Amino acid sequence: MSTDINAFTLDDSALPPPTPEIEQERNIAIFDLLDANVFRLVTGPVGPYALTMALRERLLSFSAKTDAGEVYDFTLPYSPFRKAARSYYTVCESYLAAVRSKSPEEIAKLDEGRKTLHNEGATLVTERLAEHVEIDDNTARRLFTLIGSLYIR
Repeated sequence: MSTDINAFTLDDSALPPPTPEIEQERNIAIFDLLDANVFRLVTGPVGPYALTMALRERLLSFSAKTDAGEVYDFTLPYSPFRKAARSYYTVCESYLAAVRSKSPEEIAKLDEGRKTLHNEGATLVTERLAEHVEIDDNTARRLFTLIGSLYIR
């Protein structure tokens, strides 16, 4: 598998600190993202890239920097991701609560809902980034987790 992103920074310096649970989700997503990813700029320098992502004034900001120092920056409105992130993380909270007290059938149903919302979020990421970047499904899933974590406090 390709590793077009060789470094990743989530710049959340303009936001309140994340909860320990969100920090853990971020760390797992970043680890998985760096382990295997497909991230190729449609136009711009060829990677691998050190990718920085930030939320700035309702814009999702990306900066892809090559080892040679070439930089490609782009922004996207964050609003299309807000509803998907809220729905996904609400189901995640319900799932975690269910693990402590619900039947295996109820847990499985919530887990299916969680997976469905995560896949929908990943599809949204792929669609919204398509003008700038080609990504695979797993990269889209990891980026959705990270994008969503910027909204959830």
